[in-house]
Formats: sequence, structure tokens, C-alpha cells
Amino acid sequence: MRSVAVIGTGTVGSMALWRLAERGIPAVGFDAYAPGHDRGAAGGESRIFRTAYKEGPAYVPLLRQARALWEELERSAGSRLLTPVGGVTVGPRDHPKIRAVLESARAHDLPVEVLTGNDRVPEHPLRDGEIMVVDRDAGYLRPEASVVAAAAAAERAGARIARYTPVKQVKEDADGVTVLAQEGEHRFSHVVMTPGPWARALLPGLALSTKAITSTWFPRRDESLFDPDRCPIAIRVGEPAYSCFPAVDGVGVKVNLHVPWQEIGSPDDLARSVPVAYVEQLARAVAETLPGLRPDPVRVATYCDAFTPDGHGLLGRRGRTVLATAFSGHGFKLAPVFGDIIADLVETGATTRDIGHLAPNRPLRRLP
Repeated sequence: MRSVAVIGTGTVGSMALWRLAERGIPAVGFDAYAPGHDRGAAGGESRIFRTAYKEGPAYVPLLRQARALWEELERSAGSRLLTPVGGVTVGPRDHPKIRAVLESARAHDLPVEVLTGNDRVPEHPLRDGEIMVVDRDAGYLRPEASVVAAAAAAERAGARIARYTPVKQVKEDADGVTVLAQEGEHRFSHVVMTPGPWARALLPGLALSTKAITSTWFPRRDESLFDPDRCPIAIRVGEPAYSCFPAVDGVGVKVNLHVPWQEIGSPDDLARSVPVAYVEQLARAVAETLPGLRPDPVRVATYCDAFTPDGHGLLGRRGRTVLATAFSGHGFKLAPVFGDIIADLVETGATTRDIGHLAPNRPLRRLP
């Protein structure tokens, strides 16, 4: 009889449990903490959902399927998880990432619009030579609430979650998989590895790194600015580069500076404060490009994720193990469809979705 262990019930693990349980496949999730905790990759209170994807057009069909699954999870949870406020990408007209966004849109006939003036989105003024690409299907997600909702949906459908149960090792053999947890051994037919930033410890043979990611919140100069009822999410490329959210909590505007993130040994090494030099760098970026914000932050928070050298995650099956990890800071929006693909791989060993760019056996080369 098929039975599945899911190691890690964070972003992708909770979604995998939900999709497995919906298919009637017995599954148990193991987590050193509990779904929705603040030590993994699902932190920060808001995440971007977008379809005109600068990381490559191969993601667009997956993003469309992910959106439908987000809506299904919302119906199950009875609460809003994805708020469709639209999104903009701002930067120099010829910047490679602007071109990549437009390429994704052309390849899949996405309804994007190119603006050369800033009257429509005054929160994000354009500088000389810059354009704004409008993605009407974008919005923001609530990460912690989403993980909790997926875990609850999984449990309602019959899955079990072993909370506060760290896994030390997973052993696969010809007949099944043994999970060595802190309190004992457990036997399953298959295992799904979704350890998030703990990937290096549980998957030592892979070329992965763990990095700290910083979120910073700034006060508005005027409460009419960055209102989520009218202000989209934004990504600025070039110099400076960052992502920016509406005032989701009604007060602060979250800005994530896109700089080389600091590598750490494990999530246990994650510092909850950041160097003053980083805060000063971000304050300068805000002062230069976001005039509607006061440039001194009122809050800073950190979380972490696992990264591959090329910035694309690992998703595929090897023997009785399904690997789904290291989505490199941009996997949250895709988590429901990744969970459904994991269920495909457990159930039949294959999937009809195109995930070749995420193959675990591809050469993991660092991008230039």
C-alpha cells in the first residue's frame, strides 16, 4: 500500500500534503516546528504573485495553474490569501530583466501594458530612460496564513502532521523508505523531501546554499499613497533593485532590497537583526526612488531559504524519493502547483507539466 512521508511542512511541504490528501494518498508530514513558523522560507507577511515572469517563460503555464489552485485553497480556507492588486516592473527600457518580462508576456499572450509616464502609479515615478510594465494578473499573497491554510486543508482531507518532530535522516531501500525522527523510526513506501532552508543538512550531496533574506518596512508620508485598494506590487530592476508592496497592514510599506544575500550555515544561524550598513543602503534606495516613503525604516525582519547556483529550484523523482526544494526565494507563488506535481510524481512517477528546467539531475551552474 502506498504511504508517503513529507519532510518539512513549510511552503511546498504543506501544499504537497494537501494535494496528496485530496487524492486519498495516506501522508504524514514531519516538521521540527509547526506549519506557519517564522524560521523558514515562508516569512515576511506578504509575497508577490506575478505571471509576466522575468525568471523565464517556462514558468508561465505553471503560474496559471498555481493561480487556480490558490483560489481552490481560498475556498477551502474560507479566507482571502491572494489579493489581485496588479503589479509593475520598473527599470531601464533595455535592461535584461525588463526584456525577460516582455518575452514571457509575448510567449504566452499575457495582457501586459508598457507605460512611459508615471501618472497611473505615482508611488513609483520613472526616471529618464525607464519604462513600467504593467501585469494586471499580479497581486500579493499572505505567506504564513497560506501555509497554515494548506496544512489545515490537508488534515481535514486525512493527512497527519507530526509537529515538533525533527527528522535526523531518511534512508531509502528497495522496499521503501525509513524516516529516522527524533522520537523513533517510521516506515513509508515513498518520501517527499521539502526541507526548505534545511536542505543542506538533509540533502548533503547537492550543491545548495542557505541564505538570509531581509524585509524592511517604511512609513508613508501620506496615507493616500501605497493603499492596497489602488497601488500595485512593484519590482524595480537596475540600480537600485528591490521589490515593494502596498501597505498591507495599513501602516508600513515593505521593501526588499535585491542584493547578494548573505550565506549562512543553517537556519539555526539566522540573525534576527541586520547590519546598519545594509539599512543605510536601503534607506538611500528609498530616498532616491520612492518619494512617498520616509527613508528610515520602522521595522526589519529576516527569514531564509535554500538556493541553487542557477536560481531555479529542484523538482523531480529519484527512486522512491520526490525532491522539491531550493526554490531560491521565488517559489512561494508556485507552491500549490508544485504540491500537485509532487502528488503526480508519487502517484504515477511522472507528470504532464513541463518541469524540465527544474530537473534535479541538471548541471547546477552558477549564472553569470
